[in-house]
Amino acid sequence: MAQRSLTQQISILVPPSASVRSVPASIRILTGPSSSEIAALAQIFDRYRVHYGEPSDDARSKHWLEHCLVTGRLHAFVAEEDTNIVGFATTIDAPASLRLAHFWQVRDLFVQPTHRRLGIARALLSSIRTAAVDAGALRVVLQTEEDNGPAIRLYEDSGYTVVKGYCSLMLPLAPSLG
Repeated sequence: MAQRSLTQQISILVPPSASVRSVPASIRILTGPSSSEIAALAQIFDRYRVHYGEPSDDARSKHWLEHCLVTGRLHAFVAEEDTNIVGFATTIDAPASLRLAHFWQVRDLFVQPTHRRLGIARALLSSIRTAAVDAGALRVVLQTEEDNGPAIRLYEDSGYTVVKGYCSLMLPLAPSLG
């Protein structure tokens, strides 16, 4: 699937201590990412993994991301303030066999703690929706923990609906992997 470059300028507010300032940020899809773009994404991706209890490993994160992005198994959207990545989302394109079509799944979404509640996650979701529509996807799906109220509110406010009647199952293939 050929991807076009998508840049969406958004304006966000960052509250530093007692005052509020406006900070320009942009969202873009990493298409044909350079080594330096992958390294920058790997830094925040590693923080995301640590946030969910995984040990920090910048080198493995970079290698894994590079493999997934270069092979097209994963697509990355980044939110940047100046030249710093402050948030990201990853998606995959999956077949929708019954409809003989395809859909997108959001695999990861993370915003630096210093940049949360500023509209960055919402802007990432909006950019994903636009790109998925442009790619002819039937829908965008995602999953989160049932007790992650803030994320569920964000997703519902962004137009997602909870799917009832399904359960997730897992078959671990290695003792240390889940």
